[in-house]
Amino acid sequence: MSANAIYRWQADQLIELVPEEAPTASITVADSWLVDTGKVLALNLHRQRFMDAVPVSLRETADNFFTAAVAQLPRAGAWFPRVELRGAEFFLRLRPAPELQRSAKVISFTGDDPRTMPTIKGPDLDAMAALSAAAHGHGADEAILLSSEGYVVEGAYSAVLWWRGDILCGPPAEFERIDSVTARTSLMLARALGLDIHEEAVTPAELDATEVWVVNALHGIRIVPRWIDGPELAERPQRLEQWRTRLGALARPI
Repeated sequence: MSANAIYRWQADQLIELVPEEAPTASITVADSWLVDTGKVLALNLHRQRFMDAVPVSLRETADNFFTAAVAQLPRAGAWFPRVELRGAEFFLRLRPAPELQRSAKVISFTGDDPRTMPTIKGPDLDAMAALSAAAHGHGADEAILLSSEGYVVEGAYSAVLWWRGDILCGPPAEFERIDSVTARTSLMLARALGLDIHEEAVTPAELDATEVWVVNALHGIRIVPRWIDGPELAERPQRLEQWRTRLGALARPI
């Protein structure tokens, strides 16, 4: 097993590809998650999200592929694998995890929505990479997409959550976006702790003086210390560390 390896699902087994055999078809569906010393947060939800997006005719194959892909994952070290459907072929991309971060500066993206399939992870990864690169050019770590009315929808690679006192908030369910496993898990955890959760449509300006998080499967929860050309944000001492610890404790062995 090698780092940055690509495997194709072929004849009911995973075949490692050499570089010249790398897939060229566009991604139809994808999913990814952090594996840290053999543990994963909410792997069942990642599996379900992937399966729900795969065409019905391919779901039996997808189920067998996903099981084999998980079995292939290393149990030592930190990894950020990605499963892919490209056309009618399935691939596992095995990638070492990059350095994890606790914070992320953000900037609003104000152009036309570049997403073609907002609710499916995969087809718009290249467009999101371009948004992310543009954000980096402005000193930000993440670009925040806004609706046509200027409301916060999601980040290029993250979901967005925020706090109103002790109420954990997120965008309305009717806003088209990726169903973030980490956001869903965070909101479920809040309910389990007896906290209120709330959906609201907000502009960046309406987040002034709030604590804002961007969350995803790689970094978990990151606090937003600065919204470039946006609202002034806040941070309650120790809350981020408490929640990162709580979320990490929910990871389970593969």
